[in-house]
Amino acid sequence: MPGNPIVMISSFPPRLCGIATFCEEAREFIQKANPDREVLVISHTDGAGEGVFPIIDMTRSDWWKPVADKIEELDPYAVHVEHEYGLYEYRDPRGIGDGNAGFINLLEAIGGAPIVLEPHTVHGRLTDFEADFIFKVCQRSHVVLFKCHYQKWRLDWTFHGRGWPTPRNIMVVPHGARPDKRWAISEIPELRRQFGLDAVDLADHVVGMIGWIQSNKRWDILLSMWEDIHREIKEQSGQDWDLLAAGAMRDPNHRRDYEEWKSEIQLLARKGLAHYHEFIPRGDDYYKMMALCDFIVLPSTDETQSGTLARIIALNKPYITTAPMEGLTAQTLESEGGLLFTTKEMLKRKVIKLALDERLRLETSLPVHVSEDPLSAVVRGTGKVLENLNRYSKVLIKSRRY
Repeated sequence: MPGNPIVMISSFPPRLCGIATFCEEAREFIQKANPDREVLVISHTDGAGEGVFPIIDMTRSDWWKPVADKIEELDPYAVHVEHEYGLYEYRDPRGIGDGNAGFINLLEAIGGAPIVLEPHTVHGRLTDFEADFIFKVCQRSHVVLFKCHYQKWRLDWTFHGRGWPTPRNIMVVPHGARPDKRWAISEIPELRRQFGLDAVDLADHVVGMIGWIQSNKRWDILLSMWEDIHREIKEQSGQDWDLLAAGAMRDPNHRRDYEEWKSEIQLLARKGLAHYHEFIPRGDDYYKMMALCDFIVLPSTDETQSGTLARIIALNKPYITTAPMEGLTAQTLESEGGLLFTTKEMLKRKVIKLALDERLRLETSLPVHVSEDPLSAVVRGTGKVLENLNRYSKVLIKSRRY
């Protein structure tokens, strides 16, 4: 007889959202680790799929009440909640937000069930609002999962400076990605054919910028230098390298940058230096598009952790990313893979160096401490929590709530 279900609360595909994609993959792995329990999802109204209840209606100030009622009906073994501020922010007719007050109400309403909370945005330097919010959700959850160790020790420093007690129910579980999506060099031509890239005269060697196209990703930094980079690589090695920019816009607020960068890529394409491929970075295609690149550039101006980088590491791909940049730097240091840059000139040098040095590409594609099973780390962490929920039970601040 199957046991009580595990219920995830999150955005979910087909929504174009990184949290939705994360939930979809994490659900699959949690299900494999718990074959005797259903893993169900309560999602926003645009979610869909078997075992998905799309009832989170953010046009309602009391959106959390139907969710709490459904949790009571499902009687879960545990509730695993994915959090991002924008997912649960109700805005009144004036456009004024509630500061995620409804989310706090939800945690209180479902407090009879064991709660595993996974916040996806935890800055090293918290605003007053963010610090207060994390304090409150830690009180109302059995266990809170952070992505990076620096987030946990910075939180201790932040709370100590405010005279607050540090939560004792925080675990660090790195942002995982699928470990079962890798392709041999001999399989790359077939991947190119699947995306139609065999018909566009893509060079044998490819630098990739892959993922959601949004303002904080700063694709323009590499685009502005690519013509010079391409020329220098060609002069020094005789090799042709193309820039492959592939992804899609998910936030209409970023349309201006999306259209401008897409136009720049298409201009480079007309010169025979780059290619643009529009696709939804989700599922197998996300991994396949990265797999056909020799290495990947991931510039960013604001990132507390990165699902894109987690996938790059899971694929054992060489990469270059921004530093110092919250989780991007932490993930790079902890995996001992990848190169870091702080200026445009430094990025230019690193791209050229990585293109010219095959041995360096090999070294950075086989980091010493990369997890052999990255997304399963999430499942193992969650499993450890589930096995010990009775012991964890509200262990941090039991005196009163604020």
